[in-house]
Amino acid sequence: MVPTSRLRRLAVIAVATAFASTARATVPNAADESIKRFLAQDDTQPSYRALRHLEAENGSRKGWVDAVTEYSPERGFQYQITREGGSGYIRARVLKAVLDGERDVITRGETTRSSLAPTNYTFQPNGIDAEGLANVLLSPRRRERVLVSGMMALNAADGALVRLQGRLAKSPSFWIKDVDIVRKYRRIHGRVVPVALDSTARVRFLGDSSLRMTYVYSEIDGNSIATPQ
Repeated sequence: MVPTSRLRRLAVIAVATAFASTARATVPNAADESIKRFLAQDDTQPSYRALRHLEAENGSRKGWVDAVTEYSPERGFQYQITREGGSGYIRARVLKAVLDGERDVITRGETTRSSLAPTNYTFQPNGIDAEGLANVLLSPRRRERVLVSGMMALNAADGALVRLQGRLAKSPSFWIKDVDIVRKYRRIHGRVVPVALDSTARVRFLGDSSLRMTYVYSEIDGNSIATPQ
């Protein structure tokens, strides 16, 4: 049986990266217009309602849940499980723990610990890639498990965040290492919001583990989305 403490640490991976959305820093290359626009954008989290699908796997154990999630500054983060299946252990110790952890972090006002902010990172423009995205190298200022060493990709035209990827700056524990994450974003109703998270890690003696979370939005900032996306 996989020790409960190890699976709970896997859940921390998603919570730690759930709030990295924008950055504020001085750009060394003033000619990089996409980064200037990125830095000038509103970084407040919008109110929303979204259906999330979460699934995780460790060895022979697999589990999944669907949950309606809601956030507003007044009420904080709430969720309701609508469907679930697979390993009850994975569902309880990883997937529901991810949602509970997100709720607790928001309630305690601790989202700034993992945000893409100058107090947490230094930023280095790294040119335009083959997809036409502006790449920015991320260097954590501290070796903490909630920070990511890697890069973010921006829309070159408007500076919107498209992708965050890399490896946690510090392993969550002796048992879990090489934690890699890829988080994707999209502009919906004028707000840049996360749409997918993929994470993998190596658990000593137990092999690889994976976690995936996707979002389908039905409302953002009080505006209904006719075709959920």
